[in-house]
Amino acid sequence: MGATRHPPPELACWLFDPGSLTRRLRQCCPNHFQVRVLRQGWSHPSRDEARVLRLRLNAWAWTREVQLFCSDRPWVFARTLIPAATLRGRGRRLTQLGNRPLGEVLFSAPGVQRGPVEIARIIAGQRLHQRAFAGFAEPPDAIWGRRSIFCIDGQPLLVCEIFLPDLPASPADRIHPHHEY
Repeated sequence: MGATRHPPPELACWLFDPGSLTRRLRQCCPNHFQVRVLRQGWSHPSRDEARVLRLRLNAWAWTREVQLFCSDRPWVFARTLIPAATLRGRGRRLTQLGNRPLGEVLFSAPGVQRGPVEIARIIAGQRLHQRAFAGFAEPPDAIWGRRSIFCIDGQPLLVCEIFLPDLPASPADRIHPHHEY
């Protein structure tokens, strides 16, 4: 299969949706949506993450990695980096989400702003691909994802969402049937 520069059309409605991914997943998976925390704690950002967040490579960020499930099928892998400065004030509660989805907090809190969404094709061998597919028997060679910076009271955090192979295309199309991209 040749490399493609554009996401498949069935993924575009997920990748370019400006709203809450959590809300959309709940609509597609009523009563069976859940968050599984894979790991969370302090870590150093990757070179690319540090650049986007304007951090030093040796800076600490609260890092949370989760899978968003429908029934027993993982649909999305999400990695969030929250710089220490962002955890002051209202951001403090972001380390105590447990199994609550981050999107629920970000899209309901007043004054939270979202920056532009970056779309990327993540290929086997890249660190993010390895993290997203840890424990998978046969991971795909490439997968699509997106990331954006959210600001809480002017302080940034980075949210990266990787759309896993079990994510259905058809329910998403039915939610926004007239949306043009």
